[in-house]
Amino acid sequence: MITLDRPVIVEGKYDKQKLSAVLNTTIITTNGFGIFNDREKRLLIRRLAEKNGIFVLTDADGAGFVIRNLLRGCVPKEKITHLYIPAVAGKERRKAAPSKEGLLGVEGIDADTLTRIFAPFAVDAEPTAPEIRNAVTKADFYAAGLSGGSGSAERRARLSQKLRLPPHMSANALLEAINLLYTKEAYCEALASLEEDSES
Repeated sequence: MITLDRPVIVEGKYDKQKLSAVLNTTIITTNGFGIFNDREKRLLIRRLAEKNGIFVLTDADGAGFVIRNLLRGCVPKEKITHLYIPAVAGKERRKAAPSKEGLLGVEGIDADTLTRIFAPFAVDAEPTAPEIRNAVTKADFYAAGLSGGSGSAERRARLSQKLRLPPHMSANALLEAINLLYTKEAYCEALASLEEDSES
């Protein structure tokens, strides 16, 4: 079990059940889009974030990003940490059909992957200073054509696919996810692979 110093916000009860097996912390559900009409839940999340902040972990589909954007408007930027599951094609066992975009949700991601996502934030985790010192920067993104230019969004989507990250990310969100989940070396390797695909 990983002990965290702040709550985790997820979409539904099955996501909560899955994370409860690997995390020792408060887990709050948005009840999917129900949070849009639940002012009390939004106020609760804002209040919970006041102390140490919150983690947000939604599904990798478009609906998950809509919920993230709502929470961005509810919680101060410095109090919210967005974490991301990999974009994995598949269907949860309890469902008769896959989601609209054909991706597994939080509940369908294996426990080992979820553990790796949260491990750097465990209250007893060692600082990841080497990765922080060698982080991918906004300048790196601009130089690689991933932001600020024609075709940047499409290029980000292709890089996201290489890194098994959700395809709908803004430049800032993708940069944050890469620095949380990968080394700069892994980013450079994925970028090189992207160039090879373009040349072939």
